[in-house]
Amino acid sequence: MFLFPLLFLERFESMRHIHYFDLLKFYIQPLFIAIIFYINYLWLIDKVLFRKKTLLFLFYNLLLIIIANIASFSIHRILVPTEMMHWRPGIIPPPRPGLMQWQDAITLALSVGLSVAIKVTQQWILSEKERKQLEQERTEAELKNLKNQLNPHFLFNTLNNIYSLIAISPDRAQCAVLELSKLLRYVLYENSQPYVPLEKELEFNQNYIELMRLRLARHVKVNIDIPQGLCRGYKIAPLLFITLIENAFKHGTSATEESFVKIQMREPSQGIIECRIENSYFPKGETDKSGSGIGLKNLSRQLELLYPDKHSLQAERDSHTYRAILIIDLN
Repeated sequence: MFLFPLLFLERFESMRHIHYFDLLKFYIQPLFIAIIFYINYLWLIDKVLFRKKTLLFLFYNLLLIIIANIASFSIHRILVPTEMMHWRPGIIPPPRPGLMQWQDAITLALSVGLSVAIKVTQQWILSEKERKQLEQERTEAELKNLKNQLNPHFLFNTLNNIYSLIAISPDRAQCAVLELSKLLRYVLYENSQPYVPLEKELEFNQNYIELMRLRLARHVKVNIDIPQGLCRGYKIAPLLFITLIENAFKHGTSATEESFVKIQMREPSQGIIECRIENSYFPKGETDKSGSGIGLKNLSRQLELLYPDKHSLQAERDSHTYRAILIIDLN
């Protein structure tokens, strides 16, 4: 700012011909602009304006502008002798009289506005950053809470399946407990990570399906189509598909009637995983204690938090069939 007047010189060599009084008119006003700017930026805006004391803030700045104008006038009169002004009247303009220096006052007021604009912008950026950080922390806390609900929900349903298997075949129930230990190892260790390789997640789902097969009667048909190498190299949030698979075995099988479960996963395009599940529908009665129905609600909420605008969950049913389609964009 202080070098700016030198840009108006026609030739750099002409600087040695400049009398120092010629530049006073440029240097006095920028000095007061800087002083008023930093008084506002470093003190008045934080201590007065941001504390909702707008009138006091305006009063302080009006007082500063008046003082600056008087000081500018006085300094100009002291540093520039009267005879010098008469000697070079065309180059050194005489100072404007007293408090009537309206042009200088407007410039000083603009410096106040600039300091307020910069400070408010910085405050907004800081507030926005803090808001996003709080939102992220709240999202992580909610996801953790949902996982804490899902894990007992998964364990509760699996233990119910093993309990029903004990009465049918103790040997198969023993094998089921071994399979359950493998599943729990994944839930305890892999589920602690925000994202896991898709291959491990699909392997976990396969193990769970095999565990469910142990307790099924012969009249229940299970058709599984999960090709190898789906979305190879991609990662996914853990335990998203298991809720739909659980519900398929929970509500889609009957101990006495013909029933079926169809599970298909495919990759319609690169990085897109699609899970289609269709099963016969046998709604549980009020006396059934194998779950509280929180699984789908938790799944929907997790998808909203983890894959906003990058997922699709559809579910429909008729009197005999239930269908669910989950599509997630992993890109």
